Amino acid sequence: MSAPDYWMAEEDVWAAIATARNSFVDLVAGLDPADWERPSLCTGWRVHDVAAHLTLAPTSSRAALALGFARALLRGRASFDGMMDILTRDAGTRPREEILAALHAAVGSHHLAPGTTPRVALVDALVHTQDVAVALGIDAPAPPVAAREAAERVWAVSFPFRARQRLAGFRLVAADVSWRRGEGQQVTGSMTALLLLLTGRPAALAHLDGDGARRLARSLAPHDREELP
Repeated sequence: MSAPDYWMAEEDVWAAIATARNSFVDLVAGLDPADWERPSLCTGWRVHDVAAHLTLAPTSSRAALALGFARALLRGRASFDGMMDILTRDAGTRPREEILAALHAAVGSHHLAPGTTPRVALVDALVHTQDVAVALGIDAPAPPVAAREAAERVWAVSFPFRARQRLAGFRLVAADVSWRRGEGQQVTGSMTALLLLLTGRPAALAHLDGDGARRLARSLAPHDREELP
């Protein structure tokens, strides 16, 4: 699949990542300690766990992260989701103050998890911010252009979300930026809502309109997970 003509330059992607990480820090730093213990949209992960997850790649060397991935993959019986859950829960044992300090340090980091790209890091930062904000009833939409960039990445590759396969038969149309993908019954929403839909978050359904939105709500597979590995 060829890159769209609005595809961001890499330095612009990194700038969008830094902005998204700053937004996440501002979001969680303003929460009460009790809010850190509340569930996020990620199944089984508290807000505390999501915050810890977002420190993993930016604050670790590639070698250390690769070793941690390998050990967690063994513990998770070769399951990618199991590996990520183990890494995140282990990181989530750290105190809130330590995680906040690591989040601040992560804002300008260009460290990446093995086998990933800056656009994967952008997806991670934007979607996990929504995992916390939506779960807590806080309105914190992603910048539409950055969300479009992340959505294009999710649409272009099958792993891990299978977005094109899951959403076959629907035409997704953004209401706040130029972006259309798929064919079929139309589903319209903000770029933030469509990004959540693409990454398997059923919470997005409440923010979607169009002829296909109701059918889409019925057709989403029950195993679609509210989780971003």
